[in-house]
Amino acid sequence: MVVGLGLVSLTVDMVADGARSISGPLLAQLGASALAVGAITGATEAAGFTLRLVSGPLADRTRRYWDFTFIGYALTALSVPLLAITPTLGVAGLSVAAALLFTERVGKAIRSPAKTVLLADAAGAVGRGRGFGVHKTLDQVGAFLGPLVVAGVIALTGVMWPAFLVLIIPAAIAMLLLVRLRRRVPDPSAYARAPEAARSNQVEARSTVTANTRGGLHVTFMLFAVSFALSTFGMVGFGVISFHLADSGIVELSVIPLIFALGMLAAAVSALVNGWAYDRIGASVMLVVPVLVACIPALALSTVVPAAVAGVVVWGAAVGIQDSTVKALVADLAPSGRRGTAYGVFAVLQGATTFASATLAGALYHDRALLTGIIAAAQLCSLVLLITVIRRRRRLETPKAPSE
Repeated sequence: MVVGLGLVSLTVDMVADGARSISGPLLAQLGASALAVGAITGATEAAGFTLRLVSGPLADRTRRYWDFTFIGYALTALSVPLLAITPTLGVAGLSVAAALLFTERVGKAIRSPAKTVLLADAAGAVGRGRGFGVHKTLDQVGAFLGPLVVAGVIALTGVMWPAFLVLIIPAAIAMLLLVRLRRRVPDPSAYARAPEAARSNQVEARSTVTANTRGGLHVTFMLFAVSFALSTFGMVGFGVISFHLADSGIVELSVIPLIFALGMLAAAVSALVNGWAYDRIGASVMLVVPVLVACIPALALSTVVPAAVAGVVVWGAAVGIQDSTVKALVADLAPSGRRGTAYGVFAVLQGATTFASATLAGALYHDRALLTGIIAAAQLCSLVLLITVIRRRRRLETPKAPSE
């Protein structure tokens, strides 16, 4: 089941990240400035996060996790290939492209909480850190292959629009895989092991008692969400990074998707390694994230090619951890029946800071020293909060000696 969902994500991410790898240059070609690229890509990413506050609780209430997953993937499969027509629409092209990019992220918002609940159930049989890590690795393989396809098409044709059209092939494969997977595994919760279920019940019971006394797990979860919202604030979006690579002229247009693919490869490796370490060491492995994020703006927005490429690799490594191990910790912090809601709340904070980060990066595109300083300060706050979360969680999980 974990591998099956991973293969679906692999093919869909060929579509989504293939488009994402050149969204900045596409918007620029349609007339967008650096600020507009930042605002548009930031708003679309924010929608992909914040709308999960609606889709997560709704998935929990209806228990129709498969239906939400199907709808979300279908929106991505349809919207990305339609980007091929935007260069032919004249002045309306920019608005239509923005709407299609927004629709693609809405699809992700609809499917992500439901898909993550399905994955959390299935991963209970192998360890959530490992399960999310394997899934993210397959996910990132798609995010690596999609930009390679896009780069190849651009190199052959010299223009962008045919690349979007070609992405309809992995989109169709993804939907066929999803249909087959649902037929084979209608109820992924059957994969959960009894010991894992017992552990979940114990954690939930402890969290209820503690929440009634001093805020307990609820407070710990919210501190964790704020910490990673701040780390997300430093994640300069690839829309702005790709705009920079094209605007500065330091690389050819067809090379930009290759650089993005390298970042996705780094994400795959970091997800697998960090997920494995999470199962053995615990949440302290995530202390590396604010450190990585603090380095992104100075490197990725450099006009020196090796530094810019290194910045994208660091950006990818941070993305890989945030999209895998972070979700494993959310699953461990939240009660089992409220995980969809928990992912929704968590995503809202991430979405708000994603929009703020992308817009800020666009606005301060020509003042990178100030941008770097602001992001570094946010990462320091994130690191302090994350250390607090780790300490609180250890106290909550430490069994108390029976009273006399």
